[in-house]
Amino acid sequence: MELVTVPERDGWRAEAEKLGFSFADMHGEPYWDETNAWRFTLAEIEGQIEDPATELHGMCRAAVAEIIGSEQLMARMGLPEAHWDLIADSWHRGEPELYGRMDLAYDGAGPAKLLEYNADTPTSLYESASFQWLWFEQQLAAGVLPGDADQFNRIHEALVERFAEIFAPDTDVHFTAIGGNPEDYATVEAMGWAAREAGLGAHYSDLQAIGLSTEGQFTDDKDRVIGTLFKLYPWEDLLADDFAAHLAGSGCRFIEPPWKALVSNKAILPVLWQLFPDHPNLLPAFFAADVAAGLVPGAAEALARGHVEKPIFSREGAGVRIFEKGALVEGSANQDYAAHPTILQAYQPLPVQGGWRPVLGAWVVGTACVGLGMRSDRSRITQDLSRFQPHFFVD
Repeated sequence: MELVTVPERDGWRAEAEKLGFSFADMHGEPYWDETNAWRFTLAEIEGQIEDPATELHGMCRAAVAEIIGSEQLMARMGLPEAHWDLIADSWHRGEPELYGRMDLAYDGAGPAKLLEYNADTPTSLYESASFQWLWFEQQLAAGVLPGDADQFNRIHEALVERFAEIFAPDTDVHFTAIGGNPEDYATVEAMGWAAREAGLGAHYSDLQAIGLSTEGQFTDDKDRVIGTLFKLYPWEDLLADDFAAHLAGSGCRFIEPPWKALVSNKAILPVLWQLFPDHPNLLPAFFAADVAAGLVPGAAEALARGHVEKPIFSREGAGVRIFEKGALVEGSANQDYAAHPTILQAYQPLPVQGGWRPVLGAWVVGTACVGLGMRSDRSRITQDLSRFQPHFFVD
């Protein structure tokens, strides 16, 4: 794995704007960065990213079964007890997952380590699946990349296949996100493209426009009944919403299914470590309250060199704090999730190349890893001002 300098494409900003990639710059800073690209080998892609991420997803499914079978573990998830049955029923019915993005730490040498799994509402989908592929095709044609280069990117094709597996032809699927967020809209739009290509109907409504009929069914902005809903809205927020009382009786099928609320929750990390101790792709992780109470033998030793404190519902690095030898060395200024319970995870420093610290986003569609997106930050904590840098690999 190597960060290499590459020339930018002429006119790429105009093309991005034309394609609707309006957030290539965010908060006055570049988000899409094609002055650099990450170069991998085929062996790294297959052996260090694709295969481990696929295995990790299977391990997460095993952890879900463990959590659902234990009221004690369900209580650690921070989700309303009134909706535990909704979550469990979706698992027992075998409601299928669609997609997720694992964040991995990898330095090109040792095994990739799971930092967390954005298994419910991952964004950066458009830039990973589409704009990154466009960059690759154009740079390959221009001779900027080696002639035998490729990109680990079957994300869009896999989504089309997965939609066709899950739904019968001509099924209407509604897509929703909070209005006014271009990045979120780009994600649901990319999903809608895949659904249409799979032969499904795709309709978009802002989340704020979704209502409830007198029969208890969810309706869109045109008062059409929503039979299936892809929601770019976290389950932990939805389950705390006023509409939550109507979920079970609405007759609506949700993508992602309710059981994904357990996978996207950072509280799954200690459960994974309990089930698969010393797995090469896991970092030691524990519930902070258990460590504070001295209930976890070996935790102090596992965290001695450094650890990361993470609120269980944290997003974009919010509320994350990094400690080395007991001393705070970096913390997020965003404390939106500070009131939630926390977990402690052994600190895995990200590699530094060219001043950038990369996090590998391994995209999982269905149960298999199908693509890669790279986000890099100057900070130790990957936050909302990180940069997306494309990748390629050679044999």
